Amino acid sequence: MKLQQLRYIWEVSRHDLNVSATAQSLFTSQPGISKQIRLLEDELGLEIFSRSGKHLTHITPAGQQVIAKAGEILREVGSIKKVAQEFKDEQRGTLNLATTHTQARYALPTVISSFIKSYPEVALNMHQGTPVQIAELASEGEVDFAIATEALEHFTDLIMLPCYKWNRCIVVPRGHPLTRVGALTLEQVSNYRLVTYVFGFTGRSKLDEAFSRAGLEPKVVFTATDADVIKTYVRSGLGIGIIAKMAYSKDADSDLVALDASHLFDYSTTMIGCRRGTFLRGYMYKFFELFAPHLTRQRVEDAFNSVNQTEVDEFFLDVALPVK
Repeated sequence: MKLQQLRYIWEVSRHDLNVSATAQSLFTSQPGISKQIRLLEDELGLEIFSRSGKHLTHITPAGQQVIAKAGEILREVGSIKKVAQEFKDEQRGTLNLATTHTQARYALPTVISSFIKSYPEVALNMHQGTPVQIAELASEGEVDFAIATEALEHFTDLIMLPCYKWNRCIVVPRGHPLTRVGALTLEQVSNYRLVTYVFGFTGRSKLDEAFSRAGLEPKVVFTATDADVIKTYVRSGLGIGIIAKMAYSKDADSDLVALDASHLFDYSTTMIGCRRGTFLRGYMYKFFELFAPHLTRQRVEDAFNSVNQTEVDEFFLDVALPVK
């Protein structure tokens, strides 16, 4: 059994069983991959992939387990390489992040700027997607950190660390009737057409829960994955917007008014997720602390030594999270 063979079956499974696409991504030949997979199957005495002619059709039940183990082995190999690199040159390396538009646009710019100044030789790559997509990337070891508000809790192999709390504001054009109201109520908000986040994005679940508890049906007429698009459609008169408070800028959005809505909705917590067992290099600890100062190296190490996520959560019960 060769490490190369394990990499081939892993990559083929990640390329929808397309051997040609896998070969292109690995800069090798299609026949070479097919041959090595056959040799591995012969050695194991089982089929990893079912076939129709020369085409792979699906992964066998045994193949599912073999591929899962192959993924674990490949991640451990990656960790060994990180260990070697840390001792060889702690200032060089790569940090892969996956996050949503809101985090990338509003929460991360100053953090990334500070990180690059501290570690100019570390290549930083950012992937954007839905919360589920970025959690999957972290769970599969494709990225080092996933930063999001939703979905991370569904992946039990991720350690989730709380970073900060945030709430919402309601944005309306200047002169809108709601600007002349004192403290807003959900009833008043529900009288207007709403423009807000797609379900599963940026704490949308907290919004839906608040209306449900009040027995109200929000008139959501348009959803988007980022606040800039939401604000654009508020400006067009489509409705009033509900966005993360951090996404409103007095300067850039001077034609809009932000109305406080923190009393209407529960606070949301942005988390940073990392696959359990990941070898954390020195600059990774630095990123944790830049993004969330309470995530000191000792706290992060304690979290990674925990038995489960419940124990991780207990570490932070007495920590006052910053509010954005």
